[in-house]
Amino acid sequence: MMRLLVLSDSHSDYISMKMAIDNTRDADVIVFLGDGALDLEAIKNTPLLSGKKIVAVRGNCDGSFCSYPKLAIEEFAGVRTYCTHGHTEMVKYGYQKLIEAASSYNARLILFGHTHTPYTHYEDGVYMMNPGSVRENSCGIVDITENGIMCYTKKIVQ
Repeated sequence: MMRLLVLSDSHSDYISMKMAIDNTRDADVIVFLGDGALDLEAIKNTPLLSGKKIVAVRGNCDGSFCSYPKLAIEEFAGVRTYCTHGHTEMVKYGYQKLIEAASSYNARLILFGHTHTPYTHYEDGVYMMNPGSVRENSCGIVDITENGIMCYTKKIVQ
């Protein structure tokens, strides 16, 4: 099994980000979906992240200083994954553009943020998840097993 901890939209709240990571120590990968790049940088070299793969993309509030890409296409346990903040796919106005973009990469898992609203959906073999805003005490978990994929959001334990 591979476990992903999915975080987005920390907006200067690196403490909540640290709590989410601390509460999910069994995660193999940390996926950060933007709007808080400085928060991730602040904790990147801490023991909490030791030995974990980190995938990070830039959000619309991360500014030109941010070196993270706007998009990451990753393979997690054989599952092609489309990672984006979501603003370039205009997710606040619907998911069609996001689904079309991910489909062009043959992604089976779509991870996005931007709306601050937790969301999970499955349709036609494709899983979608928005973890919500870590600043608003929400994060996402993706478990990839030999029996399938499970996506869910949870509240961060304070």
